[in-house]
Amino acid sequence: MKRRVLSPTLLFALALVAAAPARSQPIDDARLLDADADAADWLLPGRDYRDRRFSPLDQIDVKTVRRLVPKWIYQTGYAATFQTTPLVADGVMYLSAPFSHVMALDAATGRELWRYEHKATTKKLCCGPANRGVALGYGKVFVATVDARLVALDQATGRVAFDIPLADAADPDGPSEDRAALGQSDPALKGAVSGSTGIGANSAPLVFDGKVIIGVTGVGYGLHLDSDRPGAPLGAVVGVAGRYGRPGFLAAFDAATGKLVWKFEATQEGWEGAFRQDTPYGVTLDRDIPAEKAAAEAHKDSWKYGGGSIWHAPALDPKTGLLFLGIGNPSPQAAGESRPGDNLYTSSLVALDARTGRLVWHYQQTPHDLWGYDVASPPALFDLAVNGKSVPVVGQASKLGWYFVHDRATGELLFKSDPFVPQSNMFKAPTPEGIVIAPGVGGGSNWSPAAVDPAAGVAFVAAMHWPSTYRASVLPAVGGKPAVHYFNIEPVKQGMYGLLSAIDLKAGGKILWQRKTPDPLVGGTLATAGGLVFNGEGGGDLSAFDAKTGATLWSFNCGAGVNAPPIAFAVAGKQYVAVAAGGSQIWGFRQGGAVIAFGLPD
Repeated sequence: MKRRVLSPTLLFALALVAAAPARSQPIDDARLLDADADAADWLLPGRDYRDRRFSPLDQIDVKTVRRLVPKWIYQTGYAATFQTTPLVADGVMYLSAPFSHVMALDAATGRELWRYEHKATTKKLCCGPANRGVALGYGKVFVATVDARLVALDQATGRVAFDIPLADAADPDGPSEDRAALGQSDPALKGAVSGSTGIGANSAPLVFDGKVIIGVTGVGYGLHLDSDRPGAPLGAVVGVAGRYGRPGFLAAFDAATGKLVWKFEATQEGWEGAFRQDTPYGVTLDRDIPAEKAAAEAHKDSWKYGGGSIWHAPALDPKTGLLFLGIGNPSPQAAGESRPGDNLYTSSLVALDARTGRLVWHYQQTPHDLWGYDVASPPALFDLAVNGKSVPVVGQASKLGWYFVHDRATGELLFKSDPFVPQSNMFKAPTPEGIVIAPGVGGGSNWSPAAVDPAAGVAFVAAMHWPSTYRASVLPAVGGKPAVHYFNIEPVKQGMYGLLSAIDLKAGGKILWQRKTPDPLVGGTLATAGGLVFNGEGGGDLSAFDAKTGATLWSFNCGAGVNAPPIAFAVAGKQYVAVAAGGSQIWGFRQGGAVIAFGLPD
């Protein structure tokens, strides 16, 4: 009998199939709903729908962590701001790289299985190259892109299943003469002013009930002072009144077809609200309410330009079908004259019906936000004993420096924690001389997701102390052009640092311990049943801390800023911890393009 000779191409294909990790049941609604019980995998941005970033794996614990070593390193090929949370399912890791490229890797070896290269429809990105992750479900990998598209990829091959626009990416840039004039005429700014409105998406989508849910970013009008040298952090935020933004939104799309199912707009008619003189938790706001009311009629359409970007995937309570998410600052940033009122629902924590997008409740942390105190870090869901009764709650680590805990059903504030960063001159209006505020424009906890150990009742928050000088200025009328009132919020040049905090949720938010780090912390935390908290730093260190005491137990320098949240997973009975090491341009941390997985020695 004549032997059949296999072609080299077929032999290579067979070798790939043999090398690929075995796959089990599909990722459907039942599996996603049960993600918390799946200890080996990391199926959702926060590991499960409750977004607690807590892993039940304990092979790596307070004793064994000292032996942790790199097991593999994968280079994406893109040295740019890297913020992804990888997902792991059945021995395969799925991750998004800067500029919304997507890769699938063998999670045990780091070898690439397939790769999707995203071709952006515009070269002008509103919000930089960062992408915070993908979503899995129904045989697809979903990514929301820097140019405001939703792309569905075949989970097995990476081939495009559909590619739809989230919105029209074209938008007016705002008055370029403002940027040029400010940069040239004000020596206090000491540099070129740039920035514009636009639209993109950098958060991970959320898959639920046959839908893909995603929010957009970049919808507000904000300017910034360019860095004085390559690799330096952002110089300043500059605010000028005007009508150049548009409403942000969270939207749900059919996972099979990409068809729009519902949309919730972050700013709506009537966004003036009650013209509050204080926050809902009783802190006085430095606002001229009579002047705002007098200007309201002239700016009654300001909600149409109102901003409210969404910087993270929502948390979800599957029992009630409620989504929980934060909404960004109003537009224009730092300048409030053209947007009188409270500017609902910006700078708020909101609850939406996941099946319809209907607003259920909102809690506005910063009415009429002038300071950049929006709700950027994703909330987490857990149960807490309140007056002897177990209550479903939602917690959120704020830019204000408090960890807020609300009744999940009603939005009632149950308590806010002790401050986890220094606070001074909060909610004070800018002055011509400049007033130093803390937290600064970067906030206490920025977009960095916190981890929650539900059994211990402890939240672990990565934050920063980086005050800013807030100044009100006027560019005089020149050549028939009217005077321009503007505001700049400039981070201080020295004295900033990071703070990793453990917050006792059972004791009403008392600080259990804190660790001070040389650089502001941006990226997020991971907690595990091994009694550990993992956190990265801009200087390149990924470290493991004792969850009870805060003692440093292990550290490894990754060669670029670790400004992304770590995850934990297991393959063939072996636990790994993985993180993206690619730094952040806006924060001035060294950029790279690696994903590194750590494990115990064989």
